[in-house]
Amino acid sequence: MSQSDFTRVAEAIGYLCGQAHEQPTLAQVAARVGLSEYHFQRVFQQWAGISPKRFLQVLTLAEARELLRESRSVLETSLALGLSSTSRLHDLFVTLEHMTPGQFKDQARGLTLSWAVAPTPLGPALLAALGPRLCALSFLDGEDPQPALDALRERWPGAACRRDDPALRPFAELLASRLAGGEPRPLALLLKGTPFQLQVWEALLRIPEGRVLAYGDLARQLGRPGAGRAVGAAVGQNPVGVLIPCHRVIQASGALGGYHWGTGRKRALLALEWARGERPGVA
Repeated sequence: MSQSDFTRVAEAIGYLCGQAHEQPTLAQVAARVGLSEYHFQRVFQQWAGISPKRFLQVLTLAEARELLRESRSVLETSLALGLSSTSRLHDLFVTLEHMTPGQFKDQARGLTLSWAVAPTPLGPALLAALGPRLCALSFLDGEDPQPALDALRERWPGAACRRDDPALRPFAELLASRLAGGEPRPLALLLKGTPFQLQVWEALLRIPEGRVLAYGDLARQLGRPGAGRAVGAAVGQNPVGVLIPCHRVIQASGALGGYHWGTGRKRALLALEWARGERPGVA
């Protein structure tokens, strides 16, 4: 998919999120992004794995409460089957290496983080890696990467940051494939956080694609009933968007709740996952 196609799909998603209540037609959305209906349908399907019509149908997430009820039993089953070890997380997709603040102080001083900006249909994203391990994925507000770079340097003080587009290209390609519902490929993440944050981020990886969990349920799963607020804070500190799926945590009422990279992106991600996983074959 070309850069112009990425830009148009991103614009279409923003338009659909803002106008879902008006149920715009395929012709209206295609005209909005300057494409024929046929070309727009093909480009959107290539990225999302579903049609624009299906995306619009589930965008409002009217089924969120029912989805939340179903997710509890799904998670209980997966945990009972022993799928909680890090080697089995996220459809065998992600493996984690942890670095606590104390370990970082001893081991990470003088290291160089490579970074680049990659286009996605959800807007440009800053990716950063330490060798073969991805350590940051942050969607940008606009085109300026500086705020995301500042946050990266704050998270990794003492490490040098160097732009290296070729080094990050494999991660960008994997991200694009993942967003399009492609077959998972192995990916190593390097996460630096407190022991509690690392525990929460691992728990996020156990939420299956197309499912959601309430903050309080996540706290109980961690053996910390009543710690929903602390869990929410840790979820909000997730440094790797999408790949660690903090967008799959919602409020107990079924409301979406907040999202570090914008509720529009959260709504779009959940709609795509739900449509691909729960309603196959619907145009």
